[in-house]
Amino acid sequence: MSAPVFREIKGDPRCRARLGELRCAHGTVPTPIFMPVGTLATVKAVPPRDLEEAGAKIILGNTYHLFLRPGHELIAALGGLHRFMGWDRPILTDSGGFQIFSLEELAEISEEGAAFRSHIDGSRLFLSPEKAVEVQQALGSDIMMALDTCIPYPAGYDTAARATELTGRWARRCRAAHTRRELLLFGIVQGGMFPELRRMAAEELVDIGFDGYAIGGVSVGEPVEEMREMTRVSAELLPRERPVYLMGVGTPEDLVESVSMGVDMFDCVMPTRNARNGMLFTSTGRIVIKNSRFRDDPGPVDEECDCYNCRNFSRAYLRHLYVSREILASYLNTVHNLRYYLRLMEGMREAIAAGRFIEFREEFYRKRGATPPVR
Repeated sequence: MSAPVFREIKGDPRCRARLGELRCAHGTVPTPIFMPVGTLATVKAVPPRDLEEAGAKIILGNTYHLFLRPGHELIAALGGLHRFMGWDRPILTDSGGFQIFSLEELAEISEEGAAFRSHIDGSRLFLSPEKAVEVQQALGSDIMMALDTCIPYPAGYDTAARATELTGRWARRCRAAHTRRELLLFGIVQGGMFPELRRMAAEELVDIGFDGYAIGGVSVGEPVEEMREMTRVSAELLPRERPVYLMGVGTPEDLVESVSMGVDMFDCVMPTRNARNGMLFTSTGRIVIKNSRFRDDPGPVDEECDCYNCRNFSRAYLRHLYVSREILASYLNTVHNLRYYLRLMEGMREAIAAGRFIEFREEFYRKRGATPPVR
């Protein structure tokens, strides 16, 4: 009998936060973990060497985008996604469901799958549940995601129910198409903002049986309170012996709150996208580096940070790079933001191991001059 893919090492008795490890084909990942987003086989502006230095243990790619360009056949012929992008640690690939959802008028969803026009050249393409698994297996993704139908916000009950039921049927087809069992396959809980639909979705996915479970369909425009409530509801429905992945979320506050609810894995473009736009995360909150008050500031972005940026450069220099539109600004800002996110996850893992997660959460908000949300 094969070893379990996920092991809970220690849980916090005062909340659902837990320390664990996830065994993948390219290594074991400590949890809770944040996955930098590398949609097009690259985390924008940062080479793999620097991702490793920042503490990245696993990164994310995207099936839809790599299916379109350069194509999964080419990547497979060149040795798979890991060799193609020079990254030898685990990779999770999203199924493309959210990207198809975001195409709006370019896509048509049916029982068979999603027909859509390429946003690159307008060509007609089709992605079925089976094709989504085929593409991801060709890429060699350590963790593959089942194809799902993302539900817009707001959506009525009937609309959400139809989409959730379709996601369940697609999930069964993805499981049946999964032949490379050394590569993990996660199912995605949909259900919109309706707890009863999320319960139905979770029960069906657990019945099918996946290596892990994702919470999808949040952070699609709903108020943060609703997002966190659907996260809490969904996480409580999923088995503790499997990893729980919250897709596309979010702010540092979201990560801390979601870990307290039992979430193990996260991804979000926020640290990389915000970096390119000059917004930097610090232990005391966010700063916008282009602001004139940083023009002659000799200090690092964050006194508590150990990243290459903070060890070597001043806020004044970073402001100069940004307002001068120098390419180096994107690199240095991204290195810092990713290290901030990954260091935040390290801090949570250490706190859980020491039995101090609640105290960590309180200190996290205190540094920001904020009060923790009522749990």
